[in-house]
Amino acid sequence: MAAESKELKNENLVIIGSGPAGYTAAIYAARANLQPLLITGFKQGGIPGGQLMTTTFVENFPGFPNGVKGPELMDLIKAQALRWGTKLIEEDAISIDLSKRPFTILTNTQKIKSHSLIISTGASANRLGLKNEKSFWSKGISACAICDGATPQFRNEELAVVGGGDSACEEAEYLTKYGSHVHLLVRSNKLKASAAMADRVAANSNVTIHWETELLDVSGNEWLEKLKVKRKNTNQQDEIFAKGLFYAIGHTPNTSLFTNQLDTDAKGYLLTEPGRPETSLEGVYAAGDVADSEWRQGVTAAGSGCKAALAAERWLSKNNLATLIKRDDLEPSKAETTKTLEVSNKENFDPDKTWQKGSYALRKLYHETEKPLFVIYTSSSCGPCHILKPQLQRVLKESQGKAMGVEIDIESDQEIAKQADVSGTPTVHLFKNKELKEQWKGVKARSEYKSALESLVD
Repeated sequence: MAAESKELKNENLVIIGSGPAGYTAAIYAARANLQPLLITGFKQGGIPGGQLMTTTFVENFPGFPNGVKGPELMDLIKAQALRWGTKLIEEDAISIDLSKRPFTILTNTQKIKSHSLIISTGASANRLGLKNEKSFWSKGISACAICDGATPQFRNEELAVVGGGDSACEEAEYLTKYGSHVHLLVRSNKLKASAAMADRVAANSNVTIHWETELLDVSGNEWLEKLKVKRKNTNQQDEIFAKGLFYAIGHTPNTSLFTNQLDTDAKGYLLTEPGRPETSLEGVYAAGDVADSEWRQGVTAAGSGCKAALAAERWLSKNNLATLIKRDDLEPSKAETTKTLEVSNKENFDPDKTWQKGSYALRKLYHETEKPLFVIYTSSSCGPCHILKPQLQRVLKESQGKAMGVEIDIESDQEIAKQADVSGTPTVHLFKNKELKEQWKGVKARSEYKSALESLVD
């Protein structure tokens, strides 16, 4: 690794993880002139931005009386962290050495030294491990109803959700917008969800709650068709017809990087004193779901990120390790927030514009441009889409006009999504002269899209 051959600067503070806890910690540390370095994560432990990136409306975060979409909320918190001078590395941390100071963090491309560390790596959605789970993953089974619920294969079909908490109830209700009926499979005889969410689901005639029901396996041909379940009170086995199955069955903390380095509880959560961010190692702090097996809320994660940053600042100051930056301007410039992209039509279509939206732009460019064409299929509530779009836009910008991009919203352009056989968002197709050259599902490394494009550019 090239970075190992030169003397490295010691960072004041590195934050690993980019959910509400990580970005809030970054805001506080940046405002303290510590210029924190935040490693967002990429694939390990979920997508950058944390679990709110796979949530529709967040209705209990202070300051948003009418609710706010999870991805939109995370975009705003991220913009605030960047405004105050947070540095970002959009990669995974692949190894961390806490055995000597300063600590060493390796990403895919960099080696980083830091005096202090805030761990906000969150938790990952669990799977059931059914016999046929792998066969039908992304062919009917998903861990994100918010990302995939609007895809054509699920429309007007019977769907199912496994789980009994807030996430399961939210997903069940969300899916009623697209499916003909939703089955909520609950292992116990009551919901763990908040009273408001439980009441909402119980009142929805398009949701059937199956109490004391265990999912045994799934079956189908090319696509999911049936669920095999067992009723606990009778031990009777039944079949439920469903074209979609969505998991909402809890999470496992993302602490594998710290095995045998920091103390954890029996479930793998980092141990801290109640109400405190300090871990078992001085100078290392934990924030958010990685240390919280009980509350697991966006607002509690943000609060713990605040505490972790303040504790790190005090510790660095006490040990004379902080190197503060000097600001040329006391008040940083206004934050850049995501702008809504206008849908192209006959009047505003620009054949030279690098990134456009909608079916009109797709038809025009597909038939008329000789340049490689990226088509990204998204939905308005898709968190991973928020991660991918800036990456693709950067690839197009770096191509200096040698390629084009079109965004298709699968909700407003359902027929196009159906013709393209899109089964989840984000999906990306790369065309050249009307021929499909590459296709990707989910978020991939920017280098993968760039490499595919370069192979098509003269």
